Amino acid sequence: MSESSPPSHDVTPPEALISTGALRMALDTPWRVRLEIRRLLSWPGTRLIFALAGVPWGRGWKFYGVPILQKHRRSTLSIGDALSLRSIPQSNALGPFHPVILTTRRPSAQLIIGRGFGMTGGTICAEESITIGDDVWVGGNCTITDTDFHPLDLDVRLARPLDGATAPVVIEDGVFIGMQSLILKGVRIGARSVIGAGSVVTRDIPPGVIAAGNPARVIRPVQK
Repeated sequence: MSESSPPSHDVTPPEALISTGALRMALDTPWRVRLEIRRLLSWPGTRLIFALAGVPWGRGWKFYGVPILQKHRRSTLSIGDALSLRSIPQSNALGPFHPVILTTRRPSAQLIIGRGFGMTGGTICAEESITIGDDVWVGGNCTITDTDFHPLDLDVRLARPLDGATAPVVIEDGVFIGMQSLILKGVRIGARSVIGAGSVVTRDIPPGVIAAGNPARVIRPVQK
C-alpha cells in the first residue's frame, strides 16, 4: 500500500479582503488574520525606521513585527524587493528569540541583500562585507557575521576590544540556511545549497549541496 502525500500549504493570498477565500482563511487559520493585522499596524513605524537610516524602501516588503536596524551613517545597506522579515514569536512556528537585527558597524561596511530574501529572528552583522544573493531564505534564529567581534590575543583585546578579525561573507542565489545556524567570517556558500539546522559554517560550501554539522561539511548533493 503506497503512502499518500499530505495536503500542501495554501500560500496564495485571498483574492480580496472581503471574499470567500478570506473567510476560509479566517476560519481555518485565525492566527494568520491576527498576524496580518499586526503587520499592517507595524508598517508605518517600520517604514520610518528605514527612512531615518537612509535605506530605500523596496517593493513588496513585508514585516511581521519591527526589526532592529543599526546602520553606521557612512556604511552601505541595500536590500532588494520582496523582502520578508519575521520578528515576533507569533510570526513563525519556530518562534524567533528576538527581532531580526540588521547591522553595519563601521564606516566602510557593506551589507547587500538581493531580492526575495526571507529571515525569521536572528542577526546579520557586517563589519566589512556581507553579500547575499536572490531568493535566499534563512531559518529561525540564525546568525550571519563577517567578524570575530573581539581580538583573540589578550593584550590586543584589552587595548582594542572591538577590533576582531574580519573577512567577507558571500551567500549565493537560492541558498537555504536551517534554523539556529551560524555563518562565520570569510565563507562563501554556493548557489542553491542547503545548510542543515544548527550548523556552524567555517569554510566554503560548494554550490548545489547539503552541508551540516559543527563545523559544517558536505553530506550529499541536493539532487541525488
